[in-house]
Amino acid sequence: MKTINADLSPKAPLGEAERARIRALAERQRRANGILMRAINFVGSQVEDTMKLLPKGARGQIDAAARSALAQSYEVAAKSRSGTLGQAVNTDRMHKVMATLSGAVGGFGGLPTALAELPVATTMIFRAVQGVAAQYGEDPADPETRLHALAVFGAGEAGEDGVDTSFLGARLGLSGAAVHTLIARVAPRFAAVLTQKLATQAVPILGAAAGAGTNYAFTQYYVEMAHVHFGLRKMLREHDAEEVENIFHTALEKHQVTARGD
Repeated sequence: MKTINADLSPKAPLGEAERARIRALAERQRRANGILMRAINFVGSQVEDTMKLLPKGARGQIDAAARSALAQSYEVAAKSRSGTLGQAVNTDRMHKVMATLSGAVGGFGGLPTALAELPVATTMIFRAVQGVAAQYGEDPADPETRLHALAVFGAGEAGEDGVDTSFLGARLGLSGAAVHTLIARVAPRFAAVLTQKLATQAVPILGAAAGAGTNYAFTQYYVEMAHVHFGLRKMLREHDAEEVENIFHTALEKHQVTARGD
């Protein structure tokens, strides 16, 4: 889906350097999918095998947990960035460390503790995504930036297109209803990723190691997707939206054709 460039002010033309940066973002998205696949297969099993570890009816629990975790992280992440402690964990490295520790604790008791730990891990990832937004000139505390941070969680499963470009140039509504609507749109894709993650944590005690490893990798994955999301947003603010998106999608298609060997 194409975005609508609502800003009618003149845009700077794209030079070769800008085109190269857009292509680099497409390559970054491709590499991020590799990170996600390594996380899913962390315990050394195929995805189909790890999914068998989940009890029947678990998917409904995970869908509900994904919505709840996104809603909580949207509220908590911004508030927790202030203060001495908040400033101390405002780096990508610290977010990964905290998410890793959280995953280890969550996986120790199997699926019940993994689900209970999910809001903590999601908040760490959300904070890390906000930090990326700041690197591209956006205010992490701004409500619209927080909504775009939320949109990053809709990046999707391994093998999918990744960043949903329909979000990039849009002015997202700032009402409570708009937040719930965005969560409803993002949560199913986030839940699909979580289903595979939580399968690796379903075995008590052994799940602690899986939880630590997958949480680290998942944080890294969403940080990378945040760089793509907010990097493209910065390009859209400065250049013609349609041209930016065409270059990005052409680069993605080229990667896919190369991967298939066509």
